Amino acid sequence: MNERGQPLPRAAAEPGATAARAGTAQSELLLRAEALDKSFFDADREIRVLRGLTMEVRAGEEIAIVGQSGTGKSTLLHILGSLEAPSAGKVFFEGQDLFLLNQRALADFRNLKLGFVFQFHYLLADFSALENVMMPALIARLPEREAERRAGEMLELVGLADKLGRRPAELSGGEQQRVAVARAVVLHPRLVLADEPTGNLDPQTADEVHQLFHQLNRRLGITLVIATHNEALMRSMGRALRLREGRLFEERG
Repeated sequence: MNERGQPLPRAAAEPGATAARAGTAQSELLLRAEALDKSFFDADREIRVLRGLTMEVRAGEEIAIVGQSGTGKSTLLHILGSLEAPSAGKVFFEGQDLFLLNQRALADFRNLKLGFVFQFHYLLADFSALENVMMPALIARLPEREAERRAGEMLELVGLADKLGRRPAELSGGEQQRVAVARAVVLHPRLVLADEPTGNLDPQTADEVHQLFHQLNRRLGITLVIATHNEALMRSMGRALRLREGRLFEERG
């Protein structure tokens, strides 16, 4: 908010935020976080992680969220993805207040509109790459043949068409993360949230995964919000927002 109580565009109400790029400003507003607060309690001590944070994400953007460890990047992503509720504030996706939805509607939102990629791949060890990627489609009650077709297409897109039957233990770390990315986008969600998705990978493999994210953005139109410490990834994204003292500041955009 500015001094008159009017919302500031883009990142938040913090001094130094730059104006939106002209092309992006005209695109659809996909997600808006409004006055988010988040506190945790350690015994009797309140720890405020987010403090009146506001941000906007427009369709097709690639946004990096950067900041020191412990500043709340993961917490912010979890709230944006409705995995965790804020202490105060609202999150709107396509104009819908997420935290007014019931649990069934929230589950449908996460399954159909949102993809999440974590630092660890969380693949099911007893299932093949193809079966792991099929899971969101099966949860969405797609016919098994259709789920298999979509999963195969996504694995081909991420460069693993020849390893559909491999189990996670038979894949390298980079290949496992590619399967996780394919699983996240098998239903062509509008938004992918990624939390340090290459933090466990060597630099070359990390760069390959970064290029994969950009490819998904270009080919599928998927909007990306990625929390990262990786400087190369940050520089390659369209915008970079720094989380500091519970608020977002435009680092580059």
